[in-house]
Amino acid sequence: MSLVQEQDSKPKRKPEWLRIKIASGQACSSVRDVVRGKRLHTVCESAKCPNRHECWGTWKTATFMILGNTCTRRCRFCAVDTGLPEMVDSDEPRRIAESVAEMGLRHVVITMVTRDDLPDGGAGIVAKTVDAIRGAAPDCSVEILVSDLMVEPSAVAVIVASHPEINSHNLETVRRLTPRIRSRSDYDRSLCYLKMVKDIDPKAITKSSLMLGLGETPEEVLAAMDDLRAVGVDIINLGQYLQPTKTHAPVDRYWKPEEFAALKASALEKGFLYCEAGPLVRSSYHAGAQYDAFLRNVLADRASTEG
Repeated sequence: MSLVQEQDSKPKRKPEWLRIKIASGQACSSVRDVVRGKRLHTVCESAKCPNRHECWGTWKTATFMILGNTCTRRCRFCAVDTGLPEMVDSDEPRRIAESVAEMGLRHVVITMVTRDDLPDGGAGIVAKTVDAIRGAAPDCSVEILVSDLMVEPSAVAVIVASHPEINSHNLETVRRLTPRIRSRSDYDRSLCYLKMVKDIDPKAITKSSLMLGLGETPEEVLAAMDDLRAVGVDIINLGQYLQPTKTHAPVDRYWKPEEFAALKASALEKGFLYCEAGPLVRSSYHAGAQYDAFLRNVLADRASTEG
């Protein structure tokens, strides 16, 4: 099917389990005010995340997106703008850290637009952001979600040396669909990034996510899980792909809640220490609670092994 045919096709009707109530209120507004007051970006807004009102209103959390709001890649699932990126803002780490402290966050996710224009892919600014948060909010755990950095060894080493609590990079989709869905990205390069992190620091906690509904089969999802486990990934998130605009890749089908439950069971059987799976799950979905649950699972696993 051509891109024109895909764009002309009638969008599939969303099932009941994907219809969410948009919340608002003072807590939601206060998060937005802090973010905008500090001239920051959140992936919650840029990627049109369906959970942003829940996170901002109920959980008072946000996923900060650094290095601008323009990506150098044009993936067919992503609503973030593509084009000529902005100059690197060296003061951004300080403003992020101040916002984290002001909002009183216990866990923060720092993600980034892909910056293939930079020699280090943006690794230096990511590391400085982690360090700044450590100084301003020492009790806050930090999760980073980065690009593949073209698996430049020195760039990956800088990321690992910043010691985030969780080091994430998303595989996004299965091997067969990667060339069509992910711009200038490579399935094996993503696996290589995750492996390099573990090679540098075997104790690092690594995480990846898959979107379902782009045309993958259950067997391909299970194969992707195996590939992630082969490079030591600890945590996996599985969620439903939602077409952000008519120009993006269409939804092939909506996976049912019970199918996500079955995949979660399979993920845990394969050795992932934690899995979040469901129609509304995204990369940073309930990230703080997820990290707490992961730590409980690790402690339980170690206790059973030692026993």
